[in-house]
Amino acid sequence: MKRKSFIKKAGAAAAGSIILPYILPSGRLFAATPDPKSEYVVYILFAGGVRQQESVLQGYLHTSQDLDSSFAGNIMPNLMAGAQPTKKIAYGTTSAGGTIGDTPIPKILSNPLVNEGVLFKEVRAVNPGHYGGLNSLLTGNASVAQGLKVRPNFPTIFEYARKHLGLKATETWFIGNTIANSYNLLNGSTHPDYGLQYGANFFAPTVTFGSQGRDVLANAKVYHPQEELAPMYKMKNFLDNVFRVKQGEIPSIKNTDEDKNRIKDFVRNTFIKQSAGQIPAPPVTDNGDLVTLSYAAEVLKEFKPKILVVNMTAVDACHGSFSSYLRALHRADHGVGWLWNYIQTQIPEMSGKTTIMLSPECGRNMNPNPIKDENDWLGYDHSDSNTSRVFTMMAGAAMGSTRGTYAENWDINNPGAFTTDNVLTIADIMGFKNMIPSGFVDGNAKSLFDRI
Repeated sequence: MKRKSFIKKAGAAAAGSIILPYILPSGRLFAATPDPKSEYVVYILFAGGVRQQESVLQGYLHTSQDLDSSFAGNIMPNLMAGAQPTKKIAYGTTSAGGTIGDTPIPKILSNPLVNEGVLFKEVRAVNPGHYGGLNSLLTGNASVAQGLKVRPNFPTIFEYARKHLGLKATETWFIGNTIANSYNLLNGSTHPDYGLQYGANFFAPTVTFGSQGRDVLANAKVYHPQEELAPMYKMKNFLDNVFRVKQGEIPSIKNTDEDKNRIKDFVRNTFIKQSAGQIPAPPVTDNGDLVTLSYAAEVLKEFKPKILVVNMTAVDACHGSFSSYLRALHRADHGVGWLWNYIQTQIPEMSGKTTIMLSPECGRNMNPNPIKDENDWLGYDHSDSNTSRVFTMMAGAAMGSTRGTYAENWDINNPGAFTTDNVLTIADIMGFKNMIPSGFVDGNAKSLFDRI
């Protein structure tokens, strides 16, 4: 065969077998090939300002309402080990003819998560406010000058994962429980090197699948542009409110056309399942956090995202009702236990391959405010140094030999970790920690695996 003819034929044959490389948005020719500690991460923003004394320290009414030590106990049995209170139980459901909250919700997990992972008992929250605290949990940056009702200045964990791992938007989700304040702006930043083009898909289930969403989206159709302007504008206003669209600013989460249709089908099918009473849910769903978790399970089952973040806020009732705060904290534990069990038993693709992580965005004060609730118990705000005391727990596939580890040898003056650690920890779990640019996260931050 002549050389020219051979080259021509060989080139034609090779054309059928060579796949052109995909250049990632980060500029690399190929996606990274990390060695992840687990394939999936579920990250719980838990759950609206949790006081250290009632959570990991299990003080219940002993340390909050100045009662003797017989009033202490563990009201988070799915997360923590320890006996539940036996006196003045007011954090559960109400038995027939009983007083409010007198029956603890039965445990879902026979083995609490603390025994399946690592608990950092003393973690320093870098910001005493809700939005600033959540911002730090999602960006790893203290962002002390970060404004309210604007997107984060520094990239979120979603952006890092999508840019450096080449993930699709449907592989990262932020499930919020409200569109109030700035919560629905936490799925992507304004950082010029990252930004919303690498952001996560966002749902606020209590809105999207609540009464407003049912009214606007459940029976959505193609409207006639002249004859049906009213329902068109109604849908537009609803979506603008959900996604905080300003004039001239259109959300730019980059879903492929295929994934856009998949999301539309998911929304449509979720309304159908909702109408038929087929949405999986924790046994108790009497607050918005628990409803949010039930729809988070639907997203997990449908999309199997690499990273899913869930925001919970119900314990913020502590300002004015300590009893409501205790009930919300008990329910947050119940919901997380249910979600973890659901992943292990109902989503085989994620079972045994998922790591769960949770931290409060801030704590609460050492001393109470003067507001008394129906039980004459005093509430707590968040402004003093005790507000910086929180905890972090992670459990599941990434733990290995560290299962059942308790980081107890630190105190607030020598914290074992910071809330800004969590972004680097998730990046470590997913295998792209070293790809996060220097100086983008807080100088004190480390992967918790490095601290261990």
